[in-house]
Amino acid sequence: MSSQNYKDFFEEAIKQIREEMNANNQSDEFTLWFNMDYVEDTLSQITVSVSSEFMWIQMNSKKYVQRLEDKINELTGQQISITHIVKNKQTVSVPKKEPLPELETKPTTTEPEIVHQVEKKSGPTENSHKKHPQLNENFTFETFVPGENSIYAYNASISAAKNPGKAYNPILIYGGVGLGKTHLMQALGNFIYSNNEKSKIAYTSAENFTNEFTASLKNQTIYNFKKKYRSLDVLLLDDIQFLEGKEGTQEELFHTFNSIYDKNGQIVFTSDRPIKELKGFTERISSRFSRGLNVDLQPPNYENRLAIIQKKLELLHKSIPQDVIEYIAKNCQTNVRDIESCITKSIGFAELVGKPLTVEIAQNQLRDTINDPYSGTITIENIQKVVAEHYNVSVSDLKSKKKDRKFVIPRQISIFICCSLTEYSTTEIGNEFGGRDHTTIMHARDKVESLLKTDSSMNSTVNLLIRATKDFRK
Repeated sequence: MSSQNYKDFFEEAIKQIREEMNANNQSDEFTLWFNMDYVEDTLSQITVSVSSEFMWIQMNSKKYVQRLEDKINELTGQQISITHIVKNKQTVSVPKKEPLPELETKPTTTEPEIVHQVEKKSGPTENSHKKHPQLNENFTFETFVPGENSIYAYNASISAAKNPGKAYNPILIYGGVGLGKTHLMQALGNFIYSNNEKSKIAYTSAENFTNEFTASLKNQTIYNFKKKYRSLDVLLLDDIQFLEGKEGTQEELFHTFNSIYDKNGQIVFTSDRPIKELKGFTERISSRFSRGLNVDLQPPNYENRLAIIQKKLELLHKSIPQDVIEYIAKNCQTNVRDIESCITKSIGFAELVGKPLTVEIAQNQLRDTINDPYSGTITIENIQKVVAEHYNVSVSDLKSKKKDRKFVIPRQISIFICCSLTEYSTTEIGNEFGGRDHTTIMHARDKVESLLKTDSSMNSTVNLLIRATKDFRK
C-alpha cells in the first residue's frame, strides 16, 4: 500500500463536489451521500470507509461514486477507481413486520384473459442468465408490484414476453413520470433474453435513437444503423414523445417498425401521454403506435403503495416500523420512484446516525419530498372544492353526468385549471371527474381556453379561481 499518495486529490475532489452541490441547493444530499473517510490507496485505487453496505449500494445507484471517480481522474490525470470498507456494522434496530397480503390481481377489462403471474419453470429464469448490456437486471416482473393502477399493463407485458411478436404487438405503455413504464418494458426484455440469449434485443430512448440516426447520416454510416435496428427481434423504445416534429427520425422508425413487425418481432413503446395527445407525428407513424395494445399506468392507490414499500424493503433486506411505512404510503402519493426515494433516504439517514428509524425522523428527512398537508399543495381535489364553492354546486355535481349549464360551466373551468396548474395527464384528470375519457377532458380544456380569448368576464372569473386555488389550505 502507498502512504496516501492520492489523499490531497481526494479531499480536493470532495471540496469541489461540495461547492457544486451547495450551489444547486443540494447541501443535504451532499452531507448524506458523501459521508465517507479516506483509508488508503494503491497506484490505481482508493479505499474509503462508509457507514454501511446499504449506503454504498445507494451511492453507486445514484452515480455519486462515479462522480467522485471522475473528479479525481480529472485532477490526477489518471484512472483511479474507488472501493470501500464498512467502518461499523451497526444497523437500524427496528421490529420486523409480517408482509402484507398479496393484492388481488384480477383485471377489470373485457379483453381476453391473460395470465396473472409469471410461471415458475425448470428452465432458465430472469436471474439465471448473463446480464443484457442494455437492460437493468433489477427490472423484472418479480420486482414489479402490480395494483389496480397497473395490472392490465403488467399482465399484457407478461403475455407478450411469453409469446413475443404474437400476443400483443406492438405495446404502447403510457403514463406519468415514475409509474413503472420503463420497468415493465425492460422486464419484458429481460424475460425474453432469459429464455433465449440469442435474441437480438435493443433498448433505447427515442432521444438516443434520434441522436444515433443523426450521427449515422453525418458519418455516412446509415447502412450500419439500418442493419442494427431492422434486424432486431425485440425493439424497446422509451419516451416516444421526444419524436414530436422530427419527421426524418419518424420516417426511419416507420421502416424499422415494418421490418421488425413483418418478421414477427416484438415492439414496445412508452410515452408520457396517449397517442391522441401527441402532436407533430405523421399519420402513418401514429397508426403504427396505435396498432396493437395501448395501456396506461395510473398513480398507485394507498394499498398498492403499501405493497410497493414492503416489496422494496424485501429487496433491500431491510425492515422499518409499520407506522413509518404507513406514513410514507399515506403521504407520498405521486409515483413509485418517489416512494422508493423516500424509503432510501429514511433508511440511509437512520443508518448514518445509528438511530432507530421513527416517524419523526422520516418526517424531518422527507420534508422536501413529501408535501405537508397544510402547505397548500395544488391537487385536483382542491381545485374541485374551490370551483364548486364559487359556483354554489357540489363536488359530486362536477363529477356527475349532469348537462345543465349551471354544472357544465364550472366543470369545464375546473378541468381547465387542473390542466393548467397540475402535472396530471388528461387521462388522470378524467378519472377524477367521474371517469371521463381523456378526449372529453381535452375538449373541456380547449373550450375554456377559447372563451378566455373573447370573454373578459370568463377571464376574470378563471383568474380569481386560480388565485383562490393557490391560496387554498386543506
